[in-house]
Amino acid sequence: MGCGYPVSGDRYSKPAIALHWLHACLVIALLVIGTMMVDLPKGPERTAPFALHKSLGLCALALIFIRLAWRRYQPPPALSGQLKPWERWLSVAVHHALYLLLLVAPLAGYLSASFTKYPMKFFGFVLPSLGWPDETLNAVFNTLHKGAVWGLMFLIVLHVAGALKHALRRDGVLSRMLP
Repeated sequence: MGCGYPVSGDRYSKPAIALHWLHACLVIALLVIGTMMVDLPKGPERTAPFALHKSLGLCALALIFIRLAWRRYQPPPALSGQLKPWERWLSVAVHHALYLLLLVAPLAGYLSASFTKYPMKFFGFVLPSLGWPDETLNAVFNTLHKGAVWGLMFLIVLHVAGALKHALRRDGVLSRMLP
């Protein structure tokens, strides 16, 4: 369908596909900004990327809740019998872990920022803080945020590798999520 791949099983709905690719682009932007901002010297050249990262992180947090709600009321289409049992298990495990870390990473980042002396802003608008200046709690949530991001990057690599495997097989699994 469209890409020259045979379609196996049903496709994801258009909203599910749009949410997936929007979230993918947002996460890639967050990873790029997050990676480059940590080595910047303190000052305006560091403040702007941090502010953007926090705002986009809040967007990612909202988006994972939207995706979880969508998935609850619009379950994904069933996979065809083309996957081996271990592939089906791995696919389900990776997807569940992705959803978990897509929730934990921005939530931990928000909580980390809540325990600093700096106000939490969403594209310039000050948000109520959930915490107070506390270096220990900031460090705990910052460590959790970084650990979740590293785990997320590992799972993204697995997810992309699986997608490439299905693309090479031309088994129709990848075409279920392509626009």
